Amino acid sequence: MRKKTTIGKILFVAFWLCIAGGMLTLLLAAIRKRNHGHCAGYEIVLKGARNNFFIDRKDVEQMLVTYLGGSLTSMPVSSFRLFEIEKMLEQHTWIESAETYFDNHDVLHVTINEKEPVARIFTNTGQSFYIDSAGKRMPLSDKMSARVPVFTNFTGAKKLTPADSMVLYDVRRTARFILEDPFWMAQVAQVDLLPNRQMEM
Repeated sequence: MRKKTTIGKILFVAFWLCIAGGMLTLLLAAIRKRNHGHCAGYEIVLKGARNNFFIDRKDVEQMLVTYLGGSLTSMPVSSFRLFEIEKMLEQHTWIESAETYFDNHDVLHVTINEKEPVARIFTNTGQSFYIDSAGKRMPLSDKMSARVPVFTNFTGAKKLTPADSMVLYDVRRTARFILEDPFWMAQVAQVDLLPNRQMEM
């Protein structure tokens, strides 16, 4: 009886070793193919908040070609450092996050999530810029203009004081409130910032 049990265990272990060996062989073959294959093409998907696209597919293509130093489809898959490419893309003013991967057919997939402008601000020195949902400044775009609340009379100083930062925080909160309510978006043409940290709509 013990002999049969031992043989059964040996067969069971041998079976699983064969399965593991087969899987390892397939994995190594896939890695070898990936390392020797060339990029067969690329797919770029842009996702923007409220369908505002301040960058387009050609912008992303140009960034990739410049960074990689040549046509994407002529390069070996092994030369793509996907993590580094994502970090490079995320340095762009209008890109919130980037995700890249190769599929089983050696096609590069790039998904871009665009930053969301929540307000346009005019300073008392005549400058204008957007702020995003995190309160960070973003330049205007020559591609399009975002339909967001407009705030006027913000300081034109290059360095913000703590009081200015609080005003910017209030602007961001107010802008998000207006954006999320169709009634207020229809009613508010602009918001003037007053010296006492109050706002006049």
